[in-house]
Amino acid sequence: MRKNTRSVAGQMFLMQVTLVVLLVAFAVFALVLQSQRHTNAEAKRRSIAVAQTFAHSPGVLTALRGPDPSKVLQPLTEAGRTAAGVDFVVVMDTKGIRYTHPLPDRIGKRFVGKIEPSLAGKVYTESVHGPLGEEVQATVPIRNTRSQVVALVSAGLKVKNVTGLVERQIPIILTAGAVALAAATAATVLVSRRLRRQTHCLAPNEMTRMYEHHDAVLHSVREGVLIVNDEGRLLLANDEARRLLELPPDAEGQHVSRMPALEPEMMSLLRSGREANDEVHVAGPRLLVVNQRPTDCGGGPKGTVVTLRDSTELRAASGRAAITGERLKLLYDAGLGIGTTLDVIQTADELARIAVPRFADFVTVDLADAVLHGEEPASTAKGMRRVAVCGIRDDQPLYEKGRLIDFVPSTPQARGYGTGRSELVTDLSTATGWHLQDPERTGLIVDYGIHSLIAAPIQARGVVLGMVNFWRSEEHDPFDQEELSLAEELVARAAVSIDNARRYTREHALAVTLQRSLLPRGLPEQSALDVGYRYLPAQSGVSGDWFDVIPLPGSRVALVVGDVVGHGLHAAATMGRLRTAVHNFSTLDLPPDELLSHLDDLVGRIDQDEACTESPAAVVGASCLYAIYDPTTRRCTMARAGHPAPALVHPDGDVTFPDLPPGPPLGLGGMPFQAAELDIAEGSQLVLYTDGLIEDRTRDLDEGMELLRKALAGHPERAPEESCKAVLGALLPERPTDDVALLIARTHAVQPDRIAEWDVPPDPAAVAGVRAAASDKLDEWGLPELGFTMELVLSELVTNAVRYGCEPIHMRLIYDRTLICEVADGSSTSPHLRYAATTDEGGRGLFLVSQLTERWGTRYTPQGKVIWAEQALPKR
Repeated sequence: MRKNTRSVAGQMFLMQVTLVVLLVAFAVFALVLQSQRHTNAEAKRRSIAVAQTFAHSPGVLTALRGPDPSKVLQPLTEAGRTAAGVDFVVVMDTKGIRYTHPLPDRIGKRFVGKIEPSLAGKVYTESVHGPLGEEVQATVPIRNTRSQVVALVSAGLKVKNVTGLVERQIPIILTAGAVALAAATAATVLVSRRLRRQTHCLAPNEMTRMYEHHDAVLHSVREGVLIVNDEGRLLLANDEARRLLELPPDAEGQHVSRMPALEPEMMSLLRSGREANDEVHVAGPRLLVVNQRPTDCGGGPKGTVVTLRDSTELRAASGRAAITGERLKLLYDAGLGIGTTLDVIQTADELARIAVPRFADFVTVDLADAVLHGEEPASTAKGMRRVAVCGIRDDQPLYEKGRLIDFVPSTPQARGYGTGRSELVTDLSTATGWHLQDPERTGLIVDYGIHSLIAAPIQARGVVLGMVNFWRSEEHDPFDQEELSLAEELVARAAVSIDNARRYTREHALAVTLQRSLLPRGLPEQSALDVGYRYLPAQSGVSGDWFDVIPLPGSRVALVVGDVVGHGLHAAATMGRLRTAVHNFSTLDLPPDELLSHLDDLVGRIDQDEACTESPAAVVGASCLYAIYDPTTRRCTMARAGHPAPALVHPDGDVTFPDLPPGPPLGLGGMPFQAAELDIAEGSQLVLYTDGLIEDRTRDLDEGMELLRKALAGHPERAPEESCKAVLGALLPERPTDDVALLIARTHAVQPDRIAEWDVPPDPAAVAGVRAAASDKLDEWGLPELGFTMELVLSELVTNAVRYGCEPIHMRLIYDRTLICEVADGSSTSPHLRYAATTDEGGRGLFLVSQLTERWGTRYTPQGKVIWAEQALPKR
């Protein structure tokens, strides 16, 4: 198609070009006139302003009184001229002789212009032909302090500089005109292209022929087409639309609300103008698929275009396909949504929620009560526990959740449980065997509107675990045989998950039982600490966390917290072995670092044994914290192996985490452990815990430590049991993922008046003096009845230290829960208990000590050894 200059786009372009040229010409003409009018005024205004500013400048009068005014004023006038944008600033005396001028050779010559008005005190402006050319200048008087004219200053502009502003503005105007002309050209091109694109470069006769073809197609297609304007009037209806909607011949032009043949829903849709996507509407005996779109999206007139398709026959076939698709989708969702946990009740609840309301109006799940405990179910439907109830309403009359039900043999549940096959009851009102279960309850169920039932057994590995009951009410048709198959498939997918959860429950219960049997069932008697503790097994499976409180000689107490890597029975059994080993090592009264070294060797041997048996659950390691508190010195010695540092709650409520040297986890070997000693004030609380308390997938370790500090801080008077409760409530989620062991101990101290100490000389004669001093101390403590026995024990222990030991020898009595006697010397040789023959002269001392006291023993110190004996206090 050739370009037509007489087209609308071409005419618009010519008109725009003419308008732009005229506007540019008028702008230039007006600018010239305005320039001629305001050139002199602008020049005079700027000249007067500069001259007056300089005339009143400070220092001008001083320079005029000086011997050489030109030397001072010439730089000032040049600087002012440059800053003010004028062409000259001239200072002269009252006779017109110049002091300053832009041309230095003009200084000292007479000023060109009138000075008489300015000498009279006036501001005078004029146009002259001066040294710089045509100039507009203003002359201003300079007055002294007595208002006398002592000099004159003149400032001015060359005329060509003022008119140059106009010359600079003309290119701008011409450029703007060129830009406007270019914009008009671009707009014309865009309009022309759009018109050509919209008409597809068609000539008028071609467009007429296209319209005729379009009209023929519109009325011959098998899809109804309607066009409705924004006022709700029908503008266009093709033949198919008239047939489907049974429109009258004069329907076009009428308002849709005046067409009685339209159904109310269809009429409402056409009047609303809203967008519709494949909506199904009834039109007499037909089902129509309706789509509606606005017509003004591309800038057209407001209104809507509607398309109609007859889907009556297709709807029946697609309905059956949709039902099949929904059932497959239900089974797919069941595979994903059932069995997300290893909890029997949770799995049953997931099954009930999946089926409501997509398959049934109400679902109840009944499991054999033994299944909930991980045991094998009974062979009859006796002792069934209702574990899940879900429905479209909450006021249903079915048995409530948690109820223990004994189904009678005539019920569908009992028959299905016994045979392992599903039972279908299409009409519950006539099911006499079901009514025998509970006539009053079944009557309420029927009156409520529940009319159909499928009872499907939960069967896995040939064992029936329970029953799932699908109920339908008046909202749906009764169940049929096809839906019975769907119910069986749905229950079969859940049965494996429920059986897995049952087996896990049994194994978890066994593991928890084993673990609890390996943990302390009670705390031993001791007076150094008030202890509170908690042990919480993880929901996902037991692990190897443990704790212990072990009394030691000399009123001391050992606190132990440990964690074996891994979960399950293997970790629990390994924990029991380590706990037994700690007890055995503690009887040797080893320091914490040495005890951890022995424990590390033991874990290494366990790892080697597991590796030799090729066990898949080999122990990788364990962590442990071992602390010994001495109430006589209020000192705590502790060491750790890969375990979190303990928390210390001071008597003022402040919480700190002692800087305990870290050690490698048990089982790695090769690295020594280091012990640290802390002086602990009486009334402080030691907090020992496993990592399950502070570690969580939703927070950092530092955040867990801070939460622990906040839970402990500010409550120094709180009992350890209350502190345990507060800590667990603040840090643990509802279902912890790891075992947690927590041990909180408040410290006590043995008062100094209940401790007596003596240094013993290495002389056998000193035994009598020590014995007498001990007897006096017992009388002071009100224990005279223990004097005889304690004198025998002291005589034997001190005599052995003097005879077989070495210096220094020290004796100490401690009045605590028992009466404790300790004799220390610098020798590491330990005496042994033996049975002396009748002919032996010695060897009976330690035997007497063991018979007269409750316990006795030896512990080693860096300075030697301590032999101790405990004697029970008399009952008061």
